[in-house]
Amino acid sequence: MPIATPEVYNEMLDRAKAGKFAYPAINVTSSQTLHAALRGFAEAESDGIVQISTGGAEFLGGQHNKDMVTGAVALAEFAHIVAEKYDVNIALHTDHCPKDKLDGYVRPLLSVSEERVKAGRNPLFQSHMWDGSAETLADNLSIAQELLERAQAAKIILEVEITPTGGEEDGVSHEINDSLYTTVDDAIRTAEALGLGDKGRYLLAASFGNVHGVYKPGNVVLRPELLKELNEGVAAKYGKPAGAQPFDFVFHGGSGSTEEEIRTALENGVVKMNIDTDTQYAFTRPVADHMFRNYDGVLKVDGEVGDKKTYDPRTWGKLAEASMAARVLEACKHLRSTGTRIK
Repeated sequence: MPIATPEVYNEMLDRAKAGKFAYPAINVTSSQTLHAALRGFAEAESDGIVQISTGGAEFLGGQHNKDMVTGAVALAEFAHIVAEKYDVNIALHTDHCPKDKLDGYVRPLLSVSEERVKAGRNPLFQSHMWDGSAETLADNLSIAQELLERAQAAKIILEVEITPTGGEEDGVSHEINDSLYTTVDDAIRTAEALGLGDKGRYLLAASFGNVHGVYKPGNVVLRPELLKELNEGVAAKYGKPAGAQPFDFVFHGGSGSTEEEIRTALENGVVKMNIDTDTQYAFTRPVADHMFRNYDGVLKVDGEVGDKKTYDPRTWGKLAEASMAARVLEACKHLRSTGTRIK
């Protein structure tokens, strides 16, 4: 299937919300990790989300110029071609973009999609993330309003992060403390500024103790039940019926989360969960194993010529793709998206 149209992406999110499941959002940094993600989704019979961070886009742009927009556009165009060979729907997303990178990343990418839509085509990306968690909430929401207006016009969904996720990702870092928990007041202020769909659809990365990076279960105090409180507070404020879930939530910093924590998050409106650390390791682990096992072949040791078949990138690259695809398959199982693809 081709990359999801705006209509299909909206349907994907609606189905996830109604079915109490979420889509893994897999960070990619190359054509090979893209194929690994697509393969994993296809094997799980799950639609999914592929995303590119600012650091990933810079890497994709090449180390000569390190241009984020070039890197993101190039991989997105590549994805539009190769995704047609996979029997699932895939949405393209850009991950964390702080204020100092908006003019070099999200705003130019919005312009690309605006021109495509004006020409009668679909947007290049289906959603973009604005990470204003380092700003005051007032400034964060002011910028979000501007971006949401542009995104809606380009048939794009905006993701906003209103309070910090702990740890560090692509140079954006926050301490692990009590600020990692979004309040009902934060949620109400967000609804007041961005609406509840009437001004354009957005995904909300609220904080319930989330931390980026590598952590064992139990080392991070997650409170996914907080998402229920946020939904209930906003529903009451806007006269929504009991049990309503006004927000489409995103789960950041999920490495090391227990299955119970994930289930609670899904029940409370999470429709997207970012996965990067675990898939990075899954991709790298078989490469390291291959290099250690074939030391004399991948290196020209003691004047020998090595073994071309062992250092050929296709040899170890296939192992890396298969391993990462298996981790995506596992993520689909945990998030209950297996077998839910739109046919």
